[in-house]
Amino acid sequence: MSPLSKDEQRSLLELARRAIATALAGSPLQPEAVATSIPAGSLREPGAVFVTLHRQGQLRGCVGMPRAWKPLYQAVIEGALSAAFYDPRFPSVAAEELPALEIEISVLSPLVLIQPDQVIPGEHGLMVSDGFQRGLLLPQVAREHGWSREQFLEETCAKAGLERTAWKRGVQLEAFTALVFSEADCGAEPVPARQHPSRP
Repeated sequence: MSPLSKDEQRSLLELARRAIATALAGSPLQPEAVATSIPAGSLREPGAVFVTLHRQGQLRGCVGMPRAWKPLYQAVIEGALSAAFYDPRFPSVAAEELPALEIEISVLSPLVLIQPDQVIPGEHGLMVSDGFQRGLLLPQVAREHGWSREQFLEETCAKAGLERTAWKRGVQLEAFTALVFSEADCGAEPVPARQHPSRP
């Protein structure tokens, strides 16, 4: 995928907020309805993306697509809706919460197989797979928690519902990097009483 300009980043953030707002208003945004307004280029290229929501510095939802199956703009719409309404860890976002939500988007590089000793916490995101069990943590998670390589591997295994030492027995490890940007970074929708967001 081509690099994203600040304007393209801002467009994706505004699209994510619009998707949540229209769903709360009872008129869900359909990707085909905005397709004509999306310029040719990076936003139309297939993209892997996670959309993260924070409220008052606390995680409020994080869902995405680890592989690039759909155009980036469409993946952002679906990720935003899933983070707001279908993250099983949280109740659905209510309309009165919307002004206080901070939206963050992580655009992922392609996943590549990696050995445990090659993982760089803070630079790599990680996906662990074992049969139907799968867990993914974004690069910023290890960075903000200050995890070592072993801690990052253990936490990703735990996210997959596996024993924390599963990475030692040959489960599949895939790494990626991510371009991470938020409304605070891009000067998108202003958010009252903004605090520095914690990461998913």
